[in-house]
Amino acid sequence: MKKMLVLLLSLALVVPMVAGCSGSSTTAEDSDVIKIGVFEPLTGANAAGGELEVDGIELANQLRPEVLGKKVELVVADNKSDKAEATTAAARLIEKDKVVAVLGSWGSSLSIAAGDVVKTNEVPAVALSATNPQVTAGNDYYFRVCFLDPFQGTVMANYASKNLNAKKVAIIQEVSNDYSVGLAKFFTDAFVKLTGDPNAIVATGNYNTGDQDFTGILTNIKATNPDVIFAPGNYTESALIIKQARALGITAPFIGGDTWETNEFITVGGADVEGAVMSTFFDDTNPLTEAGKTFVAEYKKAYPDRENIPAVTALGYDGYMMTLDAIERAGSADPKAIRDALAATVDFEGATGMITIDANGDAQKTEAIIKVVKDGKFTYLDSVTVQ
Repeated sequence: MKKMLVLLLSLALVVPMVAGCSGSSTTAEDSDVIKIGVFEPLTGANAAGGELEVDGIELANQLRPEVLGKKVELVVADNKSDKAEATTAAARLIEKDKVVAVLGSWGSSLSIAAGDVVKTNEVPAVALSATNPQVTAGNDYYFRVCFLDPFQGTVMANYASKNLNAKKVAIIQEVSNDYSVGLAKFFTDAFVKLTGDPNAIVATGNYNTGDQDFTGILTNIKATNPDVIFAPGNYTESALIIKQARALGITAPFIGGDTWETNEFITVGGADVEGAVMSTFFDDTNPLTEAGKTFVAEYKKAYPDRENIPAVTALGYDGYMMTLDAIERAGSADPKAIRDALAATVDFEGATGMITIDANGDAQKTEAIIKVVKDGKFTYLDSVTVQ
């Protein structure tokens, strides 16, 4: 009798374990829902940029809510504009929420921080506006839909040299930000090459994310009398730098990169950022593709009160649409199959242009848009092609 009781208790313990194992084996292939992670800074220093990318992703999801006959569910994780939190957020999306792909993040440093997580777990990620080469370098699971900083740096160096006739440039870089440091280096390399002058960069000022007083940096730069100041960095700090520069009597033009194109840059900078010039990815008054025209029309329906369409919102849209295109071509929601399809992307028609993914996981792009702040708005100035 005692042996029989022990046997029954043993069976009672085994059955739930078997049932639990059976339940945990459910995959995206078996589910009626395909989950895609949205990995963005929704709080902290980069929140405005993250929100703009989410706008584009959500609009794309509304227009194309299904693939392979299944509903696409967006699972949003806030990486809090913090590198350590970025690692945690990416891991949670993959391990807990079981997403089959990840979109984001605004901010190259945040994307780089999540790189090992997506690579180790073999779940593909698509960076939307993260331009630093290190995002995809050595990582077969990270892709991007935007151009890279070597290209962007060359574009702005050409603009400084040819359009502004600059011979001497000062650099102000956010040293805690991989994007800013990388872009400053690529600009420097290109500008020195263009001018043929190894001393063309007359001053370099360094600051950290969150700094608010730039008087010391600007005083040193003022003494060098640069023709142009190149200051790639986060929108808030960049706007404060320009305001404080003008207060000190610095009249040199300021130029920067894609991170400036947020409403916060103008809100913080006010009249002092009038004339500031930046490189960016997209202009809603001159879409390059039919997909771009569709995006503009749908965005204006969704947000009728907004005047300008931020370029990173268009990139968010493209990242989602390209990922669904890859899932459809793979005929599967298996992350490895999606990765292979993303890597094989050729001539995908995005809102920001045609996208072909190269061997490094990068979008091959040769055109950048240059905008200027005019009358309190980001206004199209020029388009630049660099082969």
